[in-house]
Amino acid sequence: MTDLKEFLNKYTDKNLRRMILSNARSKEGISKIQVRPVEIKGRLVYQATKTLGTKELHENYDKDALTAYLCEQMTGHFRQLQLETRTVQGTVLVSKKGSMRITVKELKGKKAEEFQPMLSHNRTKQYVLKEGIPVPWLVDLGVMSRDGKVKNARYDKFRQLNRFLEFIEDILPRLPKDREVEILDFGCGKSYLTFAMYYYLKELKHYDIKVTGLDLKADVIEKCEALARKYGYEKLHFQQGDIASYEDTQTVDMVVTLHACDTATDYALAKAVKWGASVILSVPCCQHELSRQIENKVLAPVLEYGILKERFSAILTDALRAQMLQSAGYDTQILEFIDMEHTPKNLLIRAAKSDKTKNEDTKKQQREAWERCAEEFHVTPSLKKLLFDSID
Repeated sequence: MTDLKEFLNKYTDKNLRRMILSNARSKEGISKIQVRPVEIKGRLVYQATKTLGTKELHENYDKDALTAYLCEQMTGHFRQLQLETRTVQGTVLVSKKGSMRITVKELKGKKAEEFQPMLSHNRTKQYVLKEGIPVPWLVDLGVMSRDGKVKNARYDKFRQLNRFLEFIEDILPRLPKDREVEILDFGCGKSYLTFAMYYYLKELKHYDIKVTGLDLKADVIEKCEALARKYGYEKLHFQQGDIASYEDTQTVDMVVTLHACDTATDYALAKAVKWGASVILSVPCCQHELSRQIENKVLAPVLEYGILKERFSAILTDALRAQMLQSAGYDTQILEFIDMEHTPKNLLIRAAKSDKTKNEDTKKQQREAWERCAEEFHVTPSLKKLLFDSID
């Protein structure tokens, strides 16, 4: 317990951005605690927002009281604590047997420079979606209160929505403004990001758009369709269906695929390329395919460990996907979507159809490079089979 107390005492000050306690050991009681520094009447205190069922409870602590409370919670109720300050990211993990592991990673360069202290009782960071301005679908989806205040327990979701819209903002020049823009969202789920995308492009940027959300779950589709009608979003529609068999259109301007599991991402990317989509935004999930295939003598000591094999396979999968999109005529980037404490599946592949024609030698060299990489690890990704093997 001494180590945890020392860890908290060292990093709990005005440079703290936030702490999150999660992975509760019991379904009963508080499921999550978020801590941030606030300045009230010139005094620095720490506001703890405790999620209890559907309620949020707020309590302010001084440093010593907070440290004692968090030590108690990590000993008896939670298994994970994430801490973020101006200079470090820290993690506390508690095993099932009760042993505690504390790791600290220093932040350098741009990440440290971008730090903005959150001392104001009312956070004022500028987002694409503005705090204090109620948006009906954000209220109905539980992110905002009716007066436009972002709920503390849903602030991560609010940041995620804004981060996604920033990615779209960057590629606006790739979308036509003189005609209807057709957008497909594969695996839309509860459609937070789908509604955000429609609201941003239609209501804020005044694009003429048609958005279709596709998902396998009929009840989710029914609810999303009802919400779209409620808000008068005439060109936002949802339908039940599978990515691999979807054939309801022949031309698409932008394809979005968020957390489509395993090879479902590959089918979505392949369809986007065949449709000639100008923009592709993809957040892959559950990259299991290459994990079952991967072999490499040099890296055998690394691949012997299941968790490392899984993570390396995910990196290899997404790197090869990005390279294959390059070979298919796209400028590609792999970007951090959201912070690691929100989800480990935090990478986004952004691809925009290139307006530059590469010479054949350059294209050949680039393709040969990723093919050698795939051969070195004895893998055959589905996207290769869908995009290239049928042509070759």
